[in-house]
Amino acid sequence: MSCGEPHETDCSEILDHLYEFLDHEMPDNDCTKFEVHFEECSPCLEKYGLEQAVKKLVKRCCGSDDVPVDLRAKVMGRIELIRSGHQVPEADVATAAAEPTPQEH
Repeated sequence: MSCGEPHETDCSEILDHLYEFLDHEMPDNDCTKFEVHFEECSPCLEKYGLEQAVKKLVKRCCGSDDVPVDLRAKVMGRIELIRSGHQVPEADVATAAAEPTPQEH
């Protein structure tokens, strides 16, 4: 996604690291780049607002649920694979989706 306008920080870079910004997992100088970009780029600002709203909704609806340790480890492992540029095999994703949660046993 790009608004078609030139920016100091490209829209693709902003969107690739949007969750790091939302989760406050980046250095302050990078956060400043994002804030400047959002002031200039309404499509990216809109995407940021949408993702921020979804994050708040998930926290409100699921924030008090304990996440099973093995599920957290699997999710974090997949995130690391994706961040390192690897693809998660479709069969792996389908298997994880079909696994029963502890409440379903």
